[in-house]
Amino acid sequence: MSDQPKSHGRLSITASLRPRELMAEPQVQGAWTASIVTLFPEAFPGILGLSLTGKALAQGLWNLRTIPLRDFGIGRHRNVDDTPAGGGAGMVIRADVMDAALREARQGPPRPVIYMSPRGAPLTQARARDLAQGNGVTLICGRFEGVDQRVLDAHAVEEISIGDYVLTGGEIAAQVLIDATVRLIPRVLGNHDSLAEESFSIGNRGLLEAPQFTKPAQWEGREIPEVLLSGNHAAIHRWRAGEAERLTKQRRPDLWRAYQDGMDPAKDRQLSGASDQSRGYREHDKEPRR
Repeated sequence: MSDQPKSHGRLSITASLRPRELMAEPQVQGAWTASIVTLFPEAFPGILGLSLTGKALAQGLWNLRTIPLRDFGIGRHRNVDDTPAGGGAGMVIRADVMDAALREARQGPPRPVIYMSPRGAPLTQARARDLAQGNGVTLICGRFEGVDQRVLDAHAVEEISIGDYVLTGGEIAAQVLIDATVRLIPRVLGNHDSLAEESFSIGNRGLLEAPQFTKPAQWEGREIPEVLLSGNHAAIHRWRAGEAERLTKQRRPDLWRAYQDGMDPAKDRQLSGASDQSRGYREHDKEPRR
């Protein structure tokens, strides 16, 4: 028996002019990788380091790499932003600073570059599935009034929103996208079959998930629906299907309409104008590239 430690396919750490990289966690070659450009690298892994995603990260099922935007700042104070052209409140992240950070972040296999932005197209389960099947993703976490449009155009950046509201920065939104995607990577969830019947899944016809119950059978005068205790699997399946339809029709008419029309729910939501911000993004996207 050899006393030498076994290799798990990790890449060696190479010397760098930036001391932070010397202390970085080695990356697992070939694993799905999230590279994150952020002013606050200490925000990661955050919640992603806990539970199933954290366990998967420790096991090398996916990689997390942060690129501190401040390292690419200009001048003695490493400034990353400047006043908006044309006037207005706030500051805008400079194109040259973001470009340098993205060039660092995009090293390795090709990955889509996504800017977490309230004007982006809505994040959907379908988009998360697509991302999970690729090499990974490069994420831009915005701050201030946003990022100079020229660098977004130059890098063909996709904009994605997690909802019709505004956050102070993109770090929380980036963690949402990563969590939604990483859990779809094989072996991350203990029981991959649990994905089949959850909300928005293909197995659940793109509808919302039916209500769930567990022991005790009676609690505070409330009982578990009798059919779920019957042992009749066909009846249970019918009940869950009916509840999924009822909840979707009641709470998400856009998904219900798409289900009835046989349309992708994400596409239906965009076409229906459910989000003024996503509609504004589509209109902007039609403008000629500069």
